[in-house]
Amino acid sequence: MMAGKTTANGTIAVPAEHGYSKDREALLKRLRRLEGQVRGVQRMVEEDRYCIDIVTQITAIQAALDKVALGLLEDHTQHCVIGSDGKDQAERTEELMATVRRLLRHG
Repeated sequence: MMAGKTTANGTIAVPAEHGYSKDREALLKRLRRLEGQVRGVQRMVEEDRYCIDIVTQITAIQAALDKVALGLLEDHTQHCVIGSDGKDQAERTEELMATVRRLLRHG
């Protein structure tokens, strides 16, 4: 199943395979690395490290998370928007743009 369908309760059913599926292991590796960075920031706070050093690490984590999110959006665009049935593309495009707006708002 390539494209999700809107169900009776208004939710969009997701495809059985996601756009990121082919890169799943690399994505998980990157997320584990980010998890380690977050734990490192926690240690920095526990060790009463200099504020600017902590904020610098947080900025690096945010940039890395943005890169993950953009990669997921690229995979989603290729697999779930462009690869969807023509009748679903408008709905998928609207969903994609709402997600991009949320991503941009956080910064």
